[in-house]
Amino acid sequence: MRGSRIKRFLPLLVAAYALLELWIVVELAGVIGWLAVLALLAGGFVLGGWVIKRAGLRALRATTTGRMPDGEARTAVTIAGGVLLMVPGFLSDVVGLLCLVPPVAKALQRVPRALLRRGPLGDAVRYQEQVQEQMRIHQPDGKVVQGEVIHDDEPKSGPYDYGRRDDDGPYGQIRR
Repeated sequence: MRGSRIKRFLPLLVAAYALLELWIVVELAGVIGWLAVLALLAGGFVLGGWVIKRAGLRALRATTTGRMPDGEARTAVTIAGGVLLMVPGFLSDVVGLLCLVPPVAKALQRVPRALLRRGPLGDAVRYQEQVQEQMRIHQPDGKVVQGEVIHDDEPKSGPYDYGRRDDDGPYGQIRR
């Protein structure tokens, strides 16, 4: 029942948020001028893009070097802050900037995964957990041995035996 209530009032909340953002823009334009407001909105968009790019590159660098990013939650909060900076409006900019402040970001990282799994991002969170598990499995930490299983008791098929024995040369012996 709770989910249906949220779904029922979500359009109303989005409309109220948009009206609040518009009201803030109009009031601020009356104080500092429209040109300054447009410059601030454009600056927020550019700053948000830069934050997202930087966080994404840091995460990509961490995954390509074969080590887990030290804070996936930190990266997620940073990217969320960048997205909020890119959304037009000053209320979203303030919340986005708060996501970039280390103590606030640390507090936001503690949002329980169970809460995220139940929300609209549930599929994305479960997929991210699966990717994390796959990355953990492939870490060279001794838990998984990279290699190939060779069974000596399997019969050789074909006229050639490439198997190595003590009396063979470096490449095995070919029988005809």
